[in-house]
Order: sequence, then C-alpha cells, then structure tokens
Amino acid sequence: MTPDQTVPRLPASLGLDQADPELVESVTNGLIKVEDVLHSVVRSDVDFVNQAALHLVKAGGKRFRPLFTLLAAQFGAEGVAGDNDDVITAAAAVELVHLATLYHDDVMDEATMRRGTKSVNARWDNAVAILTGDFLFAHASRLVADLGSQAARIIAETMGQLVTGQIRETVGAGPDDDHVRHYLDVMGQKTGSLIATAGRFGGMFSRATPEHTEALRRFGDIIGTAFQISDDIIDIASPADESGKTPGTDLREGVKTLPMHYALAQDPDPRLVELLAGPITDDDAVEEALTLLRKSSGLEQAVRTLGDYADRARTELATLPSCSARDALAMLARYVVARTR
Repeated sequence: MTPDQTVPRLPASLGLDQADPELVESVTNGLIKVEDVLHSVVRSDVDFVNQAALHLVKAGGKRFRPLFTLLAAQFGAEGVAGDNDDVITAAAAVELVHLATLYHDDVMDEATMRRGTKSVNARWDNAVAILTGDFLFAHASRLVADLGSQAARIIAETMGQLVTGQIRETVGAGPDDDHVRHYLDVMGQKTGSLIATAGRFGGMFSRATPEHTEALRRFGDIIGTAFQISDDIIDIASPADESGKTPGTDLREGVKTLPMHYALAQDPDPRLVELLAGPITDDDAVEEALTLLRKSSGLEQAVRTLGDYADRARTELATLPSCSARDALAMLARYVVARTR
C-alpha cells in the first residue's frame, strides 16, 4: 500500500462485527489488494487527471461492493478469496463502476460534498466530474476485459441497467404508472444491479457452482434495494443524534422516496401533498413534513416492505452451503432492518 492509502477493514456500520475472525482476516486481506488495484489502475501521467481520478478513491467509503464480491467468492472451489487474482480484479472493477456513477450523480444532484470532502464538480467543475467518471468507466472496462468475454458482457449489461435506472428516475413515472412499483424498479436498476454483479463475479471467479452463483446474484440484487429502502426510512424516522445523518435530506433535495410514495398513494394529508410537491428549503417546513411522514401509514408500509426484502434475501441464502460467509451474509440481511430501529 502507498502512504496515501488507509488500511481497509470490515465496516462496523454493516453489522459484521460478529463475523468469524478467520473470514474477517481473509476478506480484509482481499480488500487491501483491491485498494492497491484501485490506486494503481486509475493513475495517469497527466497530473490533473490523476488528481481528479483519485479524488474519490482516496476519500474511502464502505467498499461494500468489493466486500460482497469477496464474501461471495468464499463459496467457490478456489481457496481463499483474497488470494484469487481474478476475484480481486473483479472486485476492483465493480467498485470503479460505482465510483464513476458517483461522479456523475454529483453533477446531476449539484452536490457539493461527497464522503466528507468536496465533490469533484464543486472542487473543479461539472465537465471535469463527467469526464472523470467516464475515465473510471473506461478503466473498469479494461479490468473486466482481462477476465474474459462473459465478464465483459455482464459488466456492459450492468452499466446499461445503471443508466436506464438513472434515466427512469430523471424522467419520472408516467401518468399511468404505479409510482411505488416504478420506484422499486428504478432502485433495483440503479443500486441492486451492480451489487448483484458483485455477487455474480465473486461466485464466477471462485468457481462456485452455477446454482450458488445465481443465488449470490439474486441476494445482491435484493439486498442492494433493501439498503436503499432502509436509507429512505432512516432519513425520515431517525433523529440526527442516532443515525449520524441530518434527517430530511431527501425532502430538501425534492427526492421522493419509498415512504413518501406510499404516503401519497394512501389517502394523504393535503398539507403533505403540498410539501412534497418540490424541494423544501425552509427548516420549519422540513420539520413539518417529517412530522406528517412519521405519522403516516407510508412509513409503516415502507418498514414492512423492507422486512419483505430482508426475508427474500434470507431465502436466497438457504440455497448456499452452511459456512461462515453465509453467516456473514445473514448478518447483513438482519442488519439492513435493524439499522432503521
């Protein structure tokens, strides 16, 4: 590792603090190698490009997607996942795709901060952020190309899903669409699809059976959407001193999340309809909207939907052989619900 890198560790915020110590050591060693790949592959001889490309890499993050790739690889026949070069390459490629989408998302959202530091569009400008995201997509594609044509096809299809989800979110639901169904479908494309590919790659490149690889793909798809739903709930239900996040962020940005869609679909309070018509800039109005949402049946329905997703994820785990990695994935499925309480 280089001096500007931090030593990766399993994030306590993912509920894996009780995971098997040997599994933790194996996955942590793998994450260190992934971090090395991330820092080396995006470097450029052009200093400015180098700064922009490494900006979010250095900012860190949970590295959930490479973590899931490494956990999925524990079900294969190729030994320790952290010693499998193809698994490491796949894990790094998936994270690069994720990072690239963050550069683009920050432009679309006009964000000024990302992971505790200035976003690239705020530090430089939108054009730099967009082009840097493209640069990371290119390097992710190059990494996956070394893994074979099937992997290249899978990542290309995944990128297509990511873009389709973003377009559908931007355009919004049509007049005849079910807004809840539209939202869940979009989250599956924007969030679930890449995490599903992380699980699929972990299984593929550790030579897990096709049945187990498919179960890992489905688990990733489900748990990815579940984490988004739990974020939606936390943004409304949890005080800042408990969640560590400022509640009402989605309201301030004018983003309609799952609890809001449920609330609007189920005999909503007229005042809530008025408040949710667009971004809310007044702090008192944000608090009023939060109060109405917390009282609404929409929040309760979102909590039930989250529980349904967690149950579906656990059902997929029943297909996998009993081992410490399966236990760790079960911890994730439990945690995604527990973090909202």
